[in-house]
Amino acid sequence: MKFRPLLDRVVVQRVEEESRTAGGIIIPDTAKEKPSQGIVVAVGPGGVNDNGKTIVMTLKEGDRILFGKWAGTEIKVDGQTLLIMRENDVLGVLE
Repeated sequence: MKFRPLLDRVVVQRVEEESRTAGGIIIPDTAKEKPSQGIVVAVGPGGVNDNGKTIVMTLKEGDRILFGKWAGTEIKVDGQTLLIMRENDVLGVLE
């Protein structure tokens, strides 16, 4: 199944963080927080301003991004858990 986001929404796949601390301690799954980094999988065409003109998206597919802890809505597509969120929920792009 293909999923195409509308307007200023992006689809993000979370990037799993390291399961060990710098000192070598393994963090169990129950103690881990959900990662706040992800890869943009799909991008909508952009939002619409008050004049009816489309606002071009600044994100593109493949961007590695940071987002807030509670940003987005989890969805399942073909058994894969993804996040869908608005572009303004994204805090920044990692380069």
